[in-house]
Amino acid sequence: MNPSINKNDMTFDSGIHEECGIVGVYSPNEAATRIAFFGLFALQHRGQESAGFASWDGKTIRHKTAMGLISQGITEDQISLLPGFSAIGHTRYSTTGSSHSKNAQPIMSKGPNGELALAHNGNVVNSVELRRELTEWGCDFETSNDSEIIAHMLTYLPGSDWGQRCSSLMRRLSGAYSLTVLTNEGIMAIRDPLGVRPLCIGALGKGWVIASETCALDHVGAEFIREIMPGEAIMVNSKGINTIYQKPNNGRTASCIFENIYFARPDSSLDGKLVYTQRMEMGAELSRKYPVEADLVIGIPDSATAAAVGYSKASGIPYAEGVIKNRYAGRTFILPDQRLRELGVRRKLNPLPDIINNKRLIVVDDSIVRGTTTPHVVNLLKKSGAKEIHLRICAPPIQWPCHLGVDLASKRELIAANKSVEEIREYIGADSLGYLDIESLLKSVNISKDNVCLGCFNGNHPIPVQLEMDKLALEF
Repeated sequence: MNPSINKNDMTFDSGIHEECGIVGVYSPNEAATRIAFFGLFALQHRGQESAGFASWDGKTIRHKTAMGLISQGITEDQISLLPGFSAIGHTRYSTTGSSHSKNAQPIMSKGPNGELALAHNGNVVNSVELRRELTEWGCDFETSNDSEIIAHMLTYLPGSDWGQRCSSLMRRLSGAYSLTVLTNEGIMAIRDPLGVRPLCIGALGKGWVIASETCALDHVGAEFIREIMPGEAIMVNSKGINTIYQKPNNGRTASCIFENIYFARPDSSLDGKLVYTQRMEMGAELSRKYPVEADLVIGIPDSATAAAVGYSKASGIPYAEGVIKNRYAGRTFILPDQRLRELGVRRKLNPLPDIINNKRLIVVDDSIVRGTTTPHVVNLLKKSGAKEIHLRICAPPIQWPCHLGVDLASKRELIAANKSVEEIREYIGADSLGYLDIESLLKSVNISKDNVCLGCFNGNHPIPVQLEMDKLALEF
């Protein structure tokens, strides 16, 4: 992931935070929770705050959540206590609600429509008013996230079947939501009408696997079938895959472009296109727009590696690994002392002086958000002997916050909202700086501007939102 430094404790932090990963498994011949565990394990990059599973054995929904990484929080013994042929799972980064055990998912809800468990990736922008209304209906809330609102809506909204309830749900919700929902009838997969967050389904023997990304299907041996369509709700059970509701739309969708730039694993496919190939093309576009004489191209691991390879191939300048990422230095509650704090970015990135010494470097990165990390990376490379540093960025300048499931900084914290490109170059200490523009980015991913959300670059959000929204607005 893209590194950055927190100015207070010099912790590695990108400013673009992962969102969430979800899975759903219907498996009549195997333990569904075990399959869900390994599917979710492939989505760990999408969130590291908490993880959890819920299962259905034909009689009871059982569920278990824990803080931390999937493999740390959920043990073999706990998996065995979640028997059944249907299961869902969730790994979280908070975009609404604090990082607290009460907000770990899946979320349980019980109401007039029965009992269910729900896992959610995205962000509901009208959550405050919906929660107020549900409270008036008599719903009790145990969490401070918007996912519990969706769960309660499904168990309380009118409708004689799940298709009608999904129709009611989509009429009321505003925002981004990809969902897996465990019920006594099967597993529902629901995607918002704009298709902001990804969701796909694959076949596994006589069963089915639903996941945020195709890489999760690969990890459990499932064969990709298709993506869940924007505005579609499906039910998977012993009867197969059935679309229970499809919201009509005007053809306008708005998938999040940061899935292509940063969030999705490079071995996943989005809308039939391999993410690694798209990122290589971003690098190639950068080389065409911002050519420069240099000795080496390096990428900031891991999200910019493919783009750096693409830049190298298009420019003919050799590619090399100039920095190594410590992939096991995740979140920690052990605070560094002053000496370790001063080492800053080196705890997560270590340069290779023998490779970069006395070299003119093209350094490719996925994005610059606050601009707190990049000066430290540039300084680290220069201290290791780099003669010149020419920074190339896959994402256009980020000037607006996101409220559809990406925990970006506020507008006052976004460096590109407050400085020109030249001012940013001077601030970070690079010899030159080039951002991919929106047109070139869309060319790289081969997506029409009418089918993607570019709100963080141009302020044109597909859903009207207030400029600054409080992720802790539902705290109580």
